[in-house]
Amino acid sequence: MGQEQIRLAPIGRVESQLDDLPAAPQQGDEGAPYAWLVLEAEVAGGLGGIGAGDDVLVFTWLDRARRDLLAVHPRGDASRPLQGVFANRSPDRPNPIGLHRVRVAPVDRNRLLVEGLEALDGTPILDLEPVLSAEVDER
Repeated sequence: MGQEQIRLAPIGRVESQLDDLPAAPQQGDEGAPYAWLVLEAEVAGGLGGIGAGDDVLVFTWLDRARRDLLAVHPRGDASRPLQGVFANRSPDRPNPIGLHRVRVAPVDRNRLLVEGLEALDGTPILDLEPVLSAEVDER
């Protein structure tokens, strides 16, 4: 693509019952089981202020996605016309960055139990961000 290279290092991995891509839900609200976000020990200090009940955005690297597709059938439904990957939530895209809104259950040192995560077991975690409310957030 002729662009400068950007280096990202995973800060952790997903631990989930989901290990079969075709059987996994396409979105977190479509039956995704609870999953653990297991962060590397050296970044665990960044979890201060996150607690049970918080909504966070999890950015993942969809390591099993195809990077050579620019058009897909929405939701894998071949009866629907092809659409550009930037117009839908396909994991197959030039930079397969996953964006997942999840709710935190317990936090245990460097691990967060979350609900609503459709990422597969072993998926690299790139970052976590709080979901900001409509009110002014002091974070």
